[in-house]
Amino acid sequence: MTTALSLADDALAADAHAAADAGAPVRRSRAERQAIVLDTAERLFASRSSRSVGMDELVRETGLGKMTVYRLFKSKDDLVGAYLSRKAATVLAFIDAELVRLQGDPRAALLSVVDAVERDVTRTGFRGCPFNNVSSEYDDPQHPARSAAADYKFELYSRLERLSEQIVPGGGDDLAAQIHLIIDGMYLSGGLLGPDGPAAHGRQLAERLISIAETRV
Repeated sequence: MTTALSLADDALAADAHAAADAGAPVRRSRAERQAIVLDTAERLFASRSSRSVGMDELVRETGLGKMTVYRLFKSKDDLVGAYLSRKAATVLAFIDAELVRLQGDPRAALLSVVDAVERDVTRTGFRGCPFNNVSSEYDDPQHPARSAAADYKFELYSRLERLSEQIVPGGGDDLAAQIHLIIDGMYLSGGLLGPDGPAAHGRQLAERLISIAETRV
């Protein structure tokens, strides 16, 4: 996904240079403008925090006009919510593709989600779960960031529960809750203590819990 976004940015930049050379204004679709703003927000939020990034700075970094950005996102709150919603859609799409690939093997599919988390928390520059990091910056439970993070957690749990129910018919909710807690713990521990801390044991713990659940069927 990161590579694809980089290629898209390169293509937009090439179009801009070509238009400049021809003396013509750059014309972008609404979707392209949104992608530029959200890509910029992701880069700035990931390196610092959403609250420390002001809209004036973000607008400058996009290279777009202020009115253009505000026509796309009416407020900073709306932008932060959209940023998390887009990230959630990307993560959930990846998980769904894994579930399709491993259809018929719910144990492997469930562990593939934990494996993806492990890869995330051990990557260079990891600073914690963006859903936890960003949503924790806002107290209002109705804030777009809090809502987007809660929606993502619900959708993730729903997928874990669906897989767990295949492993433990009638008892999938307990196993799903346990795996969900492991994932949250890996993100928290990985962000604070690094990849060699307790987060490194998440996969092993998940396997153990699944095996215990299977013996109760």
